[in-house]
Amino acid sequence: MDKLMEIVQYILGIGPTAILPLAILIIGLIFGTGFKKAFNSGIIIGIGFVGISLVANLLTSTLGPVAQQMVERFGLNLTVIDAGWPAAAAAWASPVAAIMIPICLAVNLIMIFTKTTKTLDIDIWNYWHFIAAGATGYIVTGSWWFAILCAVLYEIVVLIVADKTAPMVSEFYELDGISLPTGSTAAFAPLGYLIGKVVDKIPGINSIKADAETIQKKFGIFGQPMMMGLILGCILGILAGLDVGAIFKTGISMGGVMLLMPRMVKILMEGLIPISEAVKTMLQKKYAGRELYIGIDAAVSVGHPSVMATALILVPITIFLAVILPGNKVLPFGDLATIPFYMAFIVGFRKGNIVHSVITGTILIAISLFMATNFAEVHTAMMANADFNMPNGMTQISSLDMGGNLFNWLILKFAELCKAFF
Repeated sequence: MDKLMEIVQYILGIGPTAILPLAILIIGLIFGTGFKKAFNSGIIIGIGFVGISLVANLLTSTLGPVAQQMVERFGLNLTVIDAGWPAAAAAWASPVAAIMIPICLAVNLIMIFTKTTKTLDIDIWNYWHFIAAGATGYIVTGSWWFAILCAVLYEIVVLIVADKTAPMVSEFYELDGISLPTGSTAAFAPLGYLIGKVVDKIPGINSIKADAETIQKKFGIFGQPMMMGLILGCILGILAGLDVGAIFKTGISMGGVMLLMPRMVKILMEGLIPISEAVKTMLQKKYAGRELYIGIDAAVSVGHPSVMATALILVPITIFLAVILPGNKVLPFGDLATIPFYMAFIVGFRKGNIVHSVITGTILIAISLFMATNFAEVHTAMMANADFNMPNGMTQISSLDMGGNLFNWLILKFAELCKAFF
């Protein structure tokens, strides 16, 4: 088991920028593109993902500290810390982690061959969401077999959501032949879709047109995506109490994310299009009517102007909700910078309408805070395996990504229900 864990950690250590080109090369060869075209596509995709990762890191490294400074400035008195991305470390520290990657890969392939999914999920790093579900089941029941069941159930649901949302991803984000099986993004989709439908029925609100194109037409240069990022970034800097220089730097960084991310996605798609076309051609020849989506990280969607605008507006709203919601104990912190990932499908469902997306997102985040509060005990036990240092004044750990995730919360309830049998 230790040797298997070493192999898993080595693969993860390589990172998606190296794994993706190799995966694309293999897929290209399987679907008959020839080595030259497959290799070229793989390299372009790897370079595109390097660009996406750099811009995503700019987003999190800028927005994270600003959001955290807002939290400190307002002096919130809550006892459960939002640990953010270290939740991934908790998942990989679980005893079930080593065996879950091969199991999840096998489940994906079985579902493709049995026509129960159209998504080939090559985003290995984000398998940690499946492992986290397994770790949740293991912490509650102590059973390896139940942990594997939880991880597989989570994966199946995510792949189904990825399939169902792929047409929207193609139409709205212009990512043809692509699906986004990122666990945290998919988990916000079901409620996001339903709440968005209700919001769209509210008189007055349903007539508001507030997509990025409409805003640009109304406000001219100030409605451009980079200007929206600049303005919203500066507002966040002001709310965080930064000095003038830091405020402008935050604004420029957010404007840069708005401008650069779509261009990085275009580079990635330049490599993916030949592979996607090859997949379609072979499937049409051998299996008429069959489709296959290539599942990649939802990071390719977060640079859309409407996604970024919605997420930046929701940062202070999330902090405000944490203060006013009775029963909430979670202090938003680590995951404030990852709100764009949660909003990707919601914005797509609302066809880029920022007003509708913010209203829907506000309701969803309120629900997420309650789930994260309820999840704190299990999350704290999980993080003990990852040697997490508890911040002063905090008694428990949770996160919006993992604890406030509908699918993982349902796994928790399922595990608690089945605990008596183990």
